[in-house]
Amino acid sequence: MLDCSAIPVAESQAFGLSFAFPPALVAFLFVSLQIVILAAGVGKRMRSDLPKVLHAVGGRPMLALVLDAARALKPARIVVVVGHGGEEVRAAFPQTDLLWAIQDPPQGTGHAVQQAIPLLLKEGSVLVLNGDVPLVQATSLAPLCAAADAGRLAIQAQPLKDPTGYGRVVREKDGHVLRIVEHQDATDEERRIREMYTGMMAAPAASLARWVGALKNNNEQGEYYLTDVIAMAAAEGIDIAVAQPGHEREMKGINSKAQLAEVERALQCALADALLEQGVTLADPGRIDIRGTLTCGRDVAIDINTVFGGHVELGNRVTIGAHCVIRDCRIGEDTVVRPFTHLEGVIIGAHCDLGPFAHVHPDTELADGVELGNFVEVKRSRIGTGSKAKHLSYIGDATIGRNVNVGAGMITCNYDGAYKHRTIIEDDVHIGSDTQLVAPVTVGKGATIGAGTTVWKDVPPGGLVVNEKRQLARPEWKRPVKAAKAKS
Repeated sequence: MLDCSAIPVAESQAFGLSFAFPPALVAFLFVSLQIVILAAGVGKRMRSDLPKVLHAVGGRPMLALVLDAARALKPARIVVVVGHGGEEVRAAFPQTDLLWAIQDPPQGTGHAVQQAIPLLLKEGSVLVLNGDVPLVQATSLAPLCAAADAGRLAIQAQPLKDPTGYGRVVREKDGHVLRIVEHQDATDEERRIREMYTGMMAAPAASLARWVGALKNNNEQGEYYLTDVIAMAAAEGIDIAVAQPGHEREMKGINSKAQLAEVERALQCALADALLEQGVTLADPGRIDIRGTLTCGRDVAIDINTVFGGHVELGNRVTIGAHCVIRDCRIGEDTVVRPFTHLEGVIIGAHCDLGPFAHVHPDTELADGVELGNFVEVKRSRIGTGSKAKHLSYIGDATIGRNVNVGAGMITCNYDGAYKHRTIIEDDVHIGSDTQLVAPVTVGKGATIGAGTTVWKDVPPGGLVVNEKRQLARPEWKRPVKAAKAKS
């Protein structure tokens, strides 16, 4: 087994976590390594019209995670082999560093690599990855690349208590690898082998091209198995290196929705462990979902069942309550987000207090010290330092100054049926409860709006604005009552 534990390491990033691999090796792989990613599987067991590699893991298509690991190795070329739904897959990954090969119809993994060979350089080495094994990491792949650069064939393998369904690594008594046998083609004795092949392989480019060109499909499935190249290499006396993944989760493949859920949970456990290592307080590490990247400052605390999506940054001493949904936000230090609050595309200052049950939409900025309370909704607005909207208000397309107090039930009437209009509320304004501001309208600095007022004209600075009202009292009036039912 190859062991890279003693090699100096450099940091890389994948799904928001830091991983390590040899820096000297990476510099060499800039020019010598090519990567083939097999992404042509139909995925019948997924029971979905969506191509398998586009199903989300951690909020991103699973193929995106494989590409993260591939790009961390700085390859000269990346070739993605697609088949079913190939145009949809290509549309999801428009990056110019990718080359595309078509496998139609699919005839096995060896056939897939055959389609990639014409797009590869004849020199250097080739690493083969699977697009449906999304948790693989560059640190585990680097030893394979190093062995291939040295002229060897390298495979990744992992002993499992129950390797059912996986190809088995068949060795000689002295430990040398002889071949890989697929589960469906294995004898009863071979099925008792616990060491399984993960699907990751690296080889010199010229040798790989020669081997896959000689593949036969004389097996139970009638397919061209890439694994048959191991027996070819062994027959030629080529040394076959074996490396293990850094963690068992890295070799988990996805062929069904059950396996998709299993891999998702494995990823979330890894992300939670990384947060704990960074000093983040998690009320329950098993009840957090990160569907993107999450960056945390010091002394951050996160309660249960919060979902983070896109890119989220939490400043020092931020507290997140239970059952929140936070996507693409930057939250300043000492801010409290109370339970059941939904934030998306928001820039939030320091010392804010949001929720519970607040909903803040994209294109909104909250300055320091802003308070939004129960059932307050904000959309496409700017709210200044120290301003408050504590109860049951809607603020849309508004610019609110400093130290404004928004009373319960205030709404900005921003939509006329065809266009959105802006409301401007200047500094130190006090707005009474149940007030409607009909945009476009400006409320001047220091003005006070009485409760129940409808404002449809600009309000000058200072003073009190109310609608004229009369209150009538009728002491003789009696409330209607139902007539008593007649007794039978």
